[in-house]
Amino acid sequence: MVGATTDRGWLRLGPHPAIAAWAAAARTAAFDILAATAEPWRCGGTWFVGVDALPNGPDGAIGGTPFPWEALPLAPEPLHRGQLSVIRPGYPQPSAEEGPAAFAFRRDRDAAHLDGLLPIGPDRRRMVKEPHAWILGLPLNDTSAAPLTVWEGSAGILRAALLQALSPHPPEVWDRIDITGPYQTARRQIFASCRRVELPARPGEATLLHRLTLHGVAPWRPGDSAPPEGRMIAYFRPQLASVRQWLETA
Repeated sequence: MVGATTDRGWLRLGPHPAIAAWAAAARTAAFDILAATAEPWRCGGTWFVGVDALPNGPDGAIGGTPFPWEALPLAPEPLHRGQLSVIRPGYPQPSAEEGPAAFAFRRDRDAAHLDGLLPIGPDRRRMVKEPHAWILGLPLNDTSAAPLTVWEGSAGILRAALLQALSPHPPEVWDRIDITGPYQTARRQIFASCRRVELPARPGEATLLHRLTLHGVAPWRPGDSAPPEGRMIAYFRPQLASVRQWLETA
């Protein structure tokens, strides 16, 4: 799997009937979640983050429909509850939880980020707290609005930058090292040298990202359309055992 995504950082899979069946079951569950949730929508009411919102089991099955391992170049493993990411027309909008600079970055740079880096402490310094094995997106409804975006070739740049920053420290403390500066420098290099690609997908397809790929979400453009519930994608990101494995394996 990883070898297939390393160079450009992403792989589109399907269409496949097993992926489509799982997406249909997850979409049904998503309607119930959105109707009952008390979770606030972010970005001025245009983004439901939905972390761990889907009611799938550890095998990935949802509503009696099995997870489509057969259609994926992935070895089956226990899964966390999936994220239900929903985007509404107008995304993004200014909001109280984001300052002007953060909002501008979301609007102009798709809020480009590397999954697994969390803001820690009052100064929100970035540390690798969630070393994911891979990132899998499964569209739940049919729209090309607000697609996932990636910067092709960014994984190699980020790997080199973070290894350089972390290698002076023992691997067992890599999850406690502030890598904010090297990360931001590498991200600027990526913006200057890597191609940004939009990856809309339909139910029955899936998008697999290399875990070190810089990615984000494109703004909702004038003229974009989606079903009444908005653009819905389920995401899975199982974790590896260590930051060292996250950085040093292919």
